[in-house]
Amino acid sequence: MKRSSMAIAGAVLLSSAAYSSTVLAADIYVPEPEVIVEPAPISYAPAPVKHGFGSWYIRGDVSYALKNEVGDIEYITYGPGGGVTAPGTGGFDTKDLDETYDVGVGIGANIGKYFRAELGVDYLFKSEFRGSTSGICGGAVACTSDDKSEVSIITAMANAYVDLGTYHGITPYVGGGIGGAYVKWDKLINDDGTVVVEHEGNSEWRFAWQLMAGASYCLTENLEADIGYRYLDIEGGRMFEYAASGGTGTGPGYDDGFQIHEVKAGLRYNFGGANPRCETAYLPPAPLPPAPPPIYK
Repeated sequence: MKRSSMAIAGAVLLSSAAYSSTVLAADIYVPEPEVIVEPAPISYAPAPVKHGFGSWYIRGDVSYALKNEVGDIEYITYGPGGGVTAPGTGGFDTKDLDETYDVGVGIGANIGKYFRAELGVDYLFKSEFRGSTSGICGGAVACTSDDKSEVSIITAMANAYVDLGTYHGITPYVGGGIGGAYVKWDKLINDDGTVVVEHEGNSEWRFAWQLMAGASYCLTENLEADIGYRYLDIEGGRMFEYAASGGTGTGPGYDDGFQIHEVKAGLRYNFGGANPRCETAYLPPAPLPPAPPPIYK
């Protein structure tokens, strides 16, 4: 009987211990894992580019006049005749102008994306002139004289250009202009081997026109490099005056104008916004990389 009571008591104790363990396990708090979410990246739309339509620009360039031609040169004679230079007119047998250089500046406006208007000034450095004339010299002897002078030219032109589209930063163009040319002839020295005669050179404004073609290349959104060709045509005018020493009475002389061919290189800078020919095309931003997975602590 005693053993039976002890067995019952042990069973009760074991049952109580098991129940206590179950209650304690249920009362323990297990927190949820913390989730850290990375903030979504912020993207910004590009600032709008201010177009350069209607903006101003300046240019500067240097040119090489590789072919200069002067038209026919004629002069008036006042000789007494009779075996000496007769009254009338004469002309140069030969004439040649050396190559020279040119510097120019201009200010213009972009009228839309394809048109430009400009005022430009160019200075052609002195070019040496050499020619020859034939006639009657002292003692009624036929002779040929050598003639030398120099000429410099300033042009002031109103120009218009058409840009033919931009391809990989290169913009071909054509243009034309009208205006005036200030032609300055130095003294003409006439040497027939026996006597040297000087004629004072003449300076005057003349009508001129020009044609241009070339291409520009975008260096930045505002700066372009420019290479091109210019054909310049200047009307004829007075070249030299009556001989200072009298002589047989020759002068004044007249040239029939100039035809000048130039190649040029220069820079053009645009003010007031990005150059319409050099704006970078808008490219949408690259897609953002996927967000990293959340980190659990």
